[in-house]
Amino acid sequence: MIIIMLGAPGTGKGTVADVLEGKLGIKHISTGDIFRKNIKEKTKLGIIAQQYINEGNLVPDDVTIDVIKERLEEPDVADGAILDGFPRTVKQAEALDKMLQEKGKQVDLVIELMTPDDEIIERIVQRRVCSNQDCKAVYNLVLHPPKVEGICDKCGSKLIKRKDDTEEIVKERLKNYFELTSPLIEYYEKQGKIDKETVSVRINRLGEDVAKDVANRIKNNS
Repeated sequence: MIIIMLGAPGTGKGTVADVLEGKLGIKHISTGDIFRKNIKEKTKLGIIAQQYINEGNLVPDDVTIDVIKERLEEPDVADGAILDGFPRTVKQAEALDKMLQEKGKQVDLVIELMTPDDEIIERIVQRRVCSNQDCKAVYNLVLHPPKVEGICDKCGSKLIKRKDDTEEIVKERLKNYFELTSPLIEYYEKQGKIDKETVSVRINRLGEDVAKDVANRIKNNS
């Protein structure tokens, strides 16, 4: 099964994908994690990606498509994947459809997460992530703080704030998202694959709640 997570930065795509991975047994692939790993290791891809991310822009389509194509060849995704951060443009979506068709597969479900902009900004500015790349746990100093300040609950590593988690860059990322990525919604709506889900503290519905509901629906329909 191939599931795509759509939604502006900070809507909780990673949280929902992680829960679905545990409940459905299919791998969560985060494009952001792949890029951050390359940036940390200062690979050629990492250097290219860093330039765009620092400016709050998306990494070019061709670079991202090649990264995902290579990742989908790995054995741990033979039974399916949850794609988080890809596709972000119609060009990427068309490339993904072609990749999957060659394997006799298709996109089965697209989950669109929606959150008010002011909540998104507050979430990202208050976000802290585990410095251990093998752990990658994510916290929020307001909504989901660690038990010990600055320390990951899961592995004990130091928590850090991503360089691009500032209000200025978040606003630019939101602008880019709505200008460049929103057409994806129409693309997948035409295919009848969109599942719209609101994630907001105002209605007391967070990512884990959405993930549990989606997982139950998938299991009941299978």
